[in-house]
Amino acid sequence: MTPVGDRAADPGVLTLADYEALASFRYAVRRYLAFAEAGARSVGLTSQQHQALLAIKAHPAPKPMSIGDLAAQLLIKHHSTVELIGRLEKAGYTQRAVDDDDRRKVLVSLTDHGEAVLAALSANNLNELRVIAPAFSGLLGQLEKLSGD
Repeated sequence: MTPVGDRAADPGVLTLADYEALASFRYAVRRYLAFAEAGARSVGLTSQQHQALLAIKAHPAPKPMSIGDLAAQLLIKHHSTVELIGRLEKAGYTQRAVDDDDRRKVLVSLTDHGEAVLAALSANNLNELRVIAPAFSGLLGQLEKLSGD
């Protein structure tokens, strides 16, 4: 992530429309995230656990995702990721294996149960994104037109 100071617009030129567009966009994002979090809770997952399952599934082949890569993807510490995977493994969503090429690395993959739960959540979330996409597109269009461009 880039620090705010590296890309910040001149705060002296921000208009009320800039603030309104930013507030509307953040509200739309929060509404979607609340929707996704409610879906995760409905199947007994925390938002972070859901994010972990999604990151593991989306990791490109040829190997499963390492715990270190997952920590980087989730923006959390390695030891926190180990604990997170431990909880997911205990609940039957993930499984661990030592990397044959580098025995220091632990790889994590989804179980059949994890795959099924993630597929249901993802289908629901994608459907919601299709519904709200026009609103997001409109908000993004507003942001592009703001005084900071």
